[in-house]
Amino acid sequence: MNKWIALLAATALMGGCVANDTKSASSAKAETAKTEKAANNDDYYEVHHEDGRLYVFDDFATYQDFLAHGETTFRLTRVGAGPDGKTLVFGLLKADSKNTKGGVGIGSVDMYEGRLQGADKFYAEVIAEGRYYVFTDWKELQVYRQTGEATFRFTEIGAGPNGMTVVYVVTKAESKKRPDATIAKFKSLHKL
Repeated sequence: MNKWIALLAATALMGGCVANDTKSASSAKAETAKTEKAANNDDYYEVHHEDGRLYVFDDFATYQDFLAHGETTFRLTRVGAGPDGKTLVFGLLKADSKNTKGGVGIGSVDMYEGRLQGADKFYAEVIAEGRYYVFTDWKELQVYRQTGEATFRFTEIGAGPNGMTVVYVVTKAESKKRPDATIAKFKSLHKL
C-alpha cells in the first residue's frame, strides 16, 4: 500500500512539474510579447523625401498623417545625422515627445540606431526612389538599408497608393512563392 501511495505522490508531483513547465513557457511567451509591445518594435516606416530629409516612424497613424500633410506634429530632428549628411526626422507620438534621453527608449530611434531589433512579427515600409518597399523580416530591412538593394522581391508595378510601384522584399526561403499575406496587409493598411 505504501508503494502505491509513493507512486501516486510521485505521479502527482511530476504532473505538477509538467503543468508548471507549460505554464512557464506560456508565461515567457506572454512576457516576450509584452516586452515587444512596450518596445514598439513591431512596425517601422522610413520615407526618403525629395527635400533631402529622411523621416522615420514607429507608428502607422503618424506615418500616414505625414504622408497626407508632409509634416509631423511631434518630431525629433537631427541635422546632418543621416546617410550622405541627410537630416533625420523621427516622427513621434505625443507621449514620446516628452523624452529627455535624446530619443533613447523610442522605438523608431532605437531601431534606426541599432539598439533594438524588429519583433518576431514585424512589418516595415520604406518609401524611396518613388516606390514602396515592404518588409516582414528585420534582417532583410537591414540589408536593404546598408546596400540599397533587395535581393529577393516580388514587384507589383503601379499597385500602391497614387499608382506607385510596390516591392515586397522577401527572404531567400520565401522567394519561390507570392507573398500573399504581406500583399493583403499592405492593401488593407492603405485601403486599396
